[in-house]
Amino acid sequence: MAKGKDDKAERLAAALRENLKRRKAQARATDSRDQPKKDPTQAAKE
Repeated sequence: MAKGKDDKAERLAAALRENLKRRKAQARATDSRDQPKKDPTQAAKE
């Protein structure tokens, strides 16, 4: 029964990693489309 739990944990971890990659890519696409490039030497003003 421990193997079943391990398999489930591995599937969950893989799904979470893929979800994170997808969200990061979506955020990068949205950020680069909506805002001009920022000067990396300037401090963020938020």
